[in-house]
Amino acid sequence: MPLITTRALTKRYAGNVTALDGLTVEIGEGVIGLVGANGAGKSTLIKILLGLLPATEGEARVLDLDAATQGSAIRELVGYMPEHDCLPPDVSATEFVSHMGRVSGLPAGAARERTADVLRHVGLYEERYRPIGGYSTGMKQRVKLAQALVHDPRLLLLDEPTNGLDPAGRDEMLALIERIGRDFGITVIIASHLLGEIERVATWLVAIDAGRLLRTAQLTDFTERTGQLLVETDEDATPLAQRLGERGIEAHADGRNMVVDIASAGDGEFTVYDAVRDESVALSLALIRIEHRRHQLEDLFRDA
Repeated sequence: MPLITTRALTKRYAGNVTALDGLTVEIGEGVIGLVGANGAGKSTLIKILLGLLPATEGEARVLDLDAATQGSAIRELVGYMPEHDCLPPDVSATEFVSHMGRVSGLPAGAARERTADVLRHVGLYEERYRPIGGYSTGMKQRVKLAQALVHDPRLLLLDEPTNGLDPAGRDEMLALIERIGRDFGITVIIASHLLGEIERVATWLVAIDAGRLLRTAQLTDFTERTGQLLVETDEDATPLAQRLGERGIEAHADGRNMVVDIASAGDGEFTVYDAVRDESVALSLALIRIEHRRHQLEDLFRDA
């Protein structure tokens, strides 16, 4: 049974602004990437799923609970990491995360124990008694992740979890998210407009555009092989592309990179590999990389 189901879900704001437009989708277990450009409707969808925002039309169910009428029950079972900065500056991470555990239904003792566990997990154990106002952006993002985890939820909804982080901070946050899905067995939904980050951690993707479902599938279906080879050389690949062209093989060079159409060789990919190797040797050109080109998530939105 899917963990999340929406049927013709629509949300309109004042001024004739449509954030969601008849969205129908089912989402199961795993690490799910909810991808779309800024303004595509990702944050609106999350707030409706949590029962924080009413839909204009349609319905949504989370863990078989009605989002329109059972929001409180949903929030006891779901962890939510909001995009915006919402942390009180004058309290410590321990105080805040423990309080959020109590709000989610944990007894005081259990909330304290779980707080220590999750702050250790996100790498804030040594800093847990400092006021949050003195934290860096990366530390604040970790506090938001900790409070979403403290009550041991069945489902995590993370809205732009790498927002404001530098590259090192993004890598660390993505590693944390991947570990949560793998080691804790919690289904994680990551809403993001950064497609490259989603490709790194997600097992399933839900792509929305202008509030409508664009596509939903396993990550491997989005990034399946194309009928092309990607070749990287140590120098300009233009002479190599020209020599392949003389053999009837379609190839396009861009600096040191070259894309080769496998089908243009006629006899299959091994002929293409042989041709690339032989012509590289003839040109004394070193090959850095040769592999099947795969679709990128950017291709999906570009086609749309």
